[in-house]
Amino acid sequence: MLKHYKIKTKYNDVYDITKEVRQAVEESGVEEGICIVYNPHSTAGITVYSPWDPDGFVDLDEEIRRLIPTKVDFKHQHDTPQDAAGHVKSALLGISNSFIVHEGKLLLGGSQGIYFLEFDGPRDREYYVKVVSD
Repeated sequence: MLKHYKIKTKYNDVYDITKEVRQAVEESGVEEGICIVYNPHSTAGITVYSPWDPDGFVDLDEEIRRLIPTKVDFKHQHDTPQDAAGHVKSALLGISNSFIVHEGKLLLGGSQGIYFLEFDGPRDREYYVKVVSD
């Protein structure tokens, strides 16, 4: 089963997509298998992070910006330095994640959520959830 989702993003924002992914898994009817969350964009990412402290997302954003700052001396300047930094962030953090489906449910830890990260924006974005049986 493949589900398609659309979201409107803001620059450097984080979107909790855990509920939609859980729902896709449950609707698939798959009891044992794999769930893949995929984003087809080169300036956005998919990650797992703890939802318990909202300031954790500030830490995540600050560390990503510290490690990959927007700067004017990137070699590729197709759009803007922000766009170039977004490509690097996306390449390092990844555009997809795989999860175990067990007993018809998404297997996540108690302090884990699934997040869509926007590194450019604002944009009209999309992501896909694919659930495959063993």
